[in-house]
Amino acid sequence: MRVGKLTPQQLRTLVYRQLGARRPEVLVGADIGRDAAVLDPGEKLLVATADPITGAGHDVGWLAVHVNCNDLATCGARPLGLLLTVMAPPGTAEGDLAAVMDGAHRAAEAVGVEIIGGHTEVVPVVTQMVVSAAALGLVERGRLVRNDGGRPGDALVMTKWAGLEGTAILATDHAAELEAAFAALDSPPQLGSDGVRPGASAAAERARGLAGRLSVVKEGLLAAANGATAMHDATEGGVLGAAYEMAEACGCGLYVDADRIPVLPETEVVARHFGLDPLRLISSGCLLIACGDGEDMATALRDAGVPATVIGRLTAPAQGRSVASQGKLGILAEPGPDELWKVQGRE
Repeated sequence: MRVGKLTPQQLRTLVYRQLGARRPEVLVGADIGRDAAVLDPGEKLLVATADPITGAGHDVGWLAVHVNCNDLATCGARPLGLLLTVMAPPGTAEGDLAAVMDGAHRAAEAVGVEIIGGHTEVVPVVTQMVVSAAALGLVERGRLVRNDGGRPGDALVMTKWAGLEGTAILATDHAAELEAAFAALDSPPQLGSDGVRPGASAAAERARGLAGRLSVVKEGLLAAANGATAMHDATEGGVLGAAYEMAEACGCGLYVDADRIPVLPETEVVARHFGLDPLRLISSGCLLIACGDGEDMATALRDAGVPATVIGRLTAPAQGRSVASQGKLGILAEPGPDELWKVQGRE
């Protein structure tokens, strides 16, 4: 099989047909486009998710916490506890493990979640640090947002920018290779408000600093309180892949205006250098929201300091899934391997 996420068809035939005993407490189980499971154990609803970090060489602890807590937020759930599994290759220095846990600790503090357990081991079957997490959160019954709750006519809103996580990963893991490309973005240097010229690495620092914008917990809880019908965190497959998955989960058609999807200049530099499509580059930190009134939702998010843009809408299933770009309308293809693997998978 190819590197990256399984295709929807592979998931249907190889994974989702074999899910063990069905439990009446499971309100939302495993399926395409669903970020988290929802269980009904009693007074409140329990939301659970699990995801590994495999495409990054740095900041894996930080990424693992945010990626998993983001999945909880897509259901309107507030993160409560997180189980962390760290698998290190032979020869790993204690300082490397300490760096992983430092990143996880700082991310968990920022989100307000406790690392409640897990497993840590040095194993010969991995060649780089692999971190996987499972996260648990709680949501009031009336505040649950199902990943499959969107309906035809709902607007599609996205927060922040496409390719956010991929930009941060590549700017960190390939800093030397991208140095000249980022320096060109800062040329000619502009005077800052204090009259000091920023260094040539200013763009690189901005790109690496995007790792600090990966959480969608704030906007997820805000969107849930403002009438979101469905949400999806744009991880592997980028914004376009996440939009397709959302439509699949909701059983809807889809229209996306690609020209409205915001892309940062730093992401454009990375995409141009490596020959990547930024709209299909891993985008944790970007939340897709289906809702009745897109402009009202975007305004509420912007008023809270979260960049937000209306980029399309869910449609009737018979209308199919389409994407408009530069005046041309085409069919939106199902997600394939993330663009990140074109670089991280190089020999």
